[in-house]
Amino acid sequence: MRNSIILVISVFVFFALQAQPSPQSKKITKKFFPDSESLLPVTPALKKKRGYTNYKELISFINDLKESHPSVVSIKYIGESQKGYKIPVIQIKTISDSEKIKIWMQAGLHGNEPAGTEGLLYYMHSILNNNSYADLLEGVDLLILPMANIDGYLKDNRYAANGLDLNRDQTKLMAPETRLIKKVFCEFNAHVGLDFHEYRPYRKDFAQLSDFGITSAYDTMFLYSGNLNVPENIRNYTNDVFVQNARKLMDFKNFRHREYTSTGKYAGEIHFTQGSSNARSSATNYALNNMISTLFEVRGVGLGKTSFKRRIEITLELALSYTKTAVENTTAIKNEIQKAILDSKPVVVTSKRKVYKDTIKAIDLDTESLIDLDVTIRDALQSSPVLERLKPNAYIIEASQIAILNKLKNLGIEMIPLIEDKLFTVEAYRISSYNEASKVYEKMKLQKVKTEVTTIQKEFPVGTLLISMQQQRSNLLTEVLEPEAPNSFVSFGVLKTKLDDTLPIYRVINK
Repeated sequence: MRNSIILVISVFVFFALQAQPSPQSKKITKKFFPDSESLLPVTPALKKKRGYTNYKELISFINDLKESHPSVVSIKYIGESQKGYKIPVIQIKTISDSEKIKIWMQAGLHGNEPAGTEGLLYYMHSILNNNSYADLLEGVDLLILPMANIDGYLKDNRYAANGLDLNRDQTKLMAPETRLIKKVFCEFNAHVGLDFHEYRPYRKDFAQLSDFGITSAYDTMFLYSGNLNVPENIRNYTNDVFVQNARKLMDFKNFRHREYTSTGKYAGEIHFTQGSSNARSSATNYALNNMISTLFEVRGVGLGKTSFKRRIEITLELALSYTKTAVENTTAIKNEIQKAILDSKPVVVTSKRKVYKDTIKAIDLDTESLIDLDVTIRDALQSSPVLERLKPNAYIIEASQIAILNKLKNLGIEMIPLIEDKLFTVEAYRISSYNEASKVYEKMKLQKVKTEVTTIQKEFPVGTLLISMQQQRSNLLTEVLEPEAPNSFVSFGVLKTKLDDTLPIYRVINK
């Protein structure tokens, strides 16, 4: 009897947690985030009152698109999720001789952010069926991953089945889904990479701001890279052309927007971190591939289906805005990418954000009104170098480092094995300071190191891997190989080391 009662209570708690109400009042929703009235019931979740698009509905939807547009739409299954679901990517491309701009779009990397998936389904339907987008369709080659984290999505859970956050796994590649996605991403070799997310507008630390707490006022936030290893021309073009066009569209549609911020505590004070510099997540990781990259955060996590149509519409409009900008600037974008590939500025191993006072828009929960909130900003978009090194001609990695070499291959890095023993003048890293984190982060034991770099002559045997910096993804290469870089193989503990070790990675000074 006692076990039966415990079971009943457990089931009740489970379903209660799954059906938690939105924390947002109807007054705030009506006043600031009224739902869209322009969307048609063309995607699975918009055709039903409860729930989101499930896996069976997703597959049926994309199969219908392929059946309706067989010469334009193709579907490829790139592998399976940890729970055995086949992961589809959809290519949309007309047959023509024009030099199309290639755009990668993904959503659902976090499983509790469903508006991104639904927005991309709506986008695919629109660009294929709305005649006003015919010029866009003709000028673009799209590869779309609408549900990246299927296992998490089906449970309305942020994480993959093994507990990893797939948007913290872009350099260490520990999740099967990350490796599968990265492979097809590199093979496609897009000029523009987009990642659609939702963010949580009601946070615990927001309760400490203003008199009785706040909630975020922004319909969407733009996350693009301030990483100093992303060539300056790519950073500027992303902001000045792509993000700026999207800003104008959001203003026209009366959607509030700003650069992405999240909160953290520094010396007991709540600060707002702005922008991205971490190669472990998509916005910067993609940009380090020398491409235009933006991650979009739409206001939605924790809201259930509150303002769901509004969130879908914002995702749709952002995808269309970036498509339009890409098609209209195809030649200029390709020229900027070529310019970036030839960039030879020093490698920025570590950097620091600019810290300053500013105001952000927020909704005061007491007065339910829009306010200007005085905050401290830690801005990655205004980063400055701390540790720099001259850009090497190449890196050399010992052939015994199979795990690292496999990850580099998965990241799309080109490597050439030596066909004979060869003497090189190289810089070698010796670990001069070492500290291992006490806590596990994303299933990894982080290592913080300092190195002493010395110039030596060393003969390397046949089979040693030579990795030239004259390749498209060279900026990403420095992020994973420079030991002190915050997302390097050493920092993440992929390459285990200790004090006084000489690393099996070398910088080539002269070829």
